[in-house]
Amino acid sequence: MINLYAVCTIFCIFFLFTYSNRQRQVIATNEFEKLIREYWAVVYRFLLSLCGDAALAEELTSETFYQAYLHIDRFRGECRPETWLCQIAKNALYRENKRTKRAVPWEHADRVAEEAGILEQLVKKEQALEIYRHIHELDDPYKEVFMLRILGELKFKEISAVYGKTESWAKVTFYRAKNKLIELMEDMD
Repeated sequence: MINLYAVCTIFCIFFLFTYSNRQRQVIATNEFEKLIREYWAVVYRFLLSLCGDAALAEELTSETFYQAYLHIDRFRGECRPETWLCQIAKNALYRENKRTKRAVPWEHADRVAEEAGILEQLVKKEQALEIYRHIHELDDPYKEVFMLRILGELKFKEISAVYGKTESWAKVTFYRAKNKLIELMEDMD
């Protein structure tokens, strides 16, 4: 499999030399490579927690760093770089979801229908969908912190860095989100 981190780095370097005549703040190649090295995993895990698709998360991570390079002059330094990058990543995911309304292809639907234990799969899927619905009922930042912690497997320290808050804020927000989710699930029963 192609290492998208390397591809993104090479692309950004190529872009830097090819389009250096554009009027924007020029960032040294080494500095941008450092930015990619430091925050690639954070952005990837953030996107993976939001979309749940590793391939899409990799693609959007590359898109995030491409957009970050294009708009580096808009970074005002009012927040941490990882916060800025995660916001770009979230916008890239929204654009992607808007562009492609995800649907199951017919050939996959036939294969699933033929498998044994279809009722068990449907019950599990319905339960998972119900949990996801309840997660999306949570207000921000509870929803995103919960998804980053559970789906993105980020540590509280990493979550706090994304939001520019303290680690204890991330812990409290996560536990409040978990308790709200439990309440929502109990209300349905």
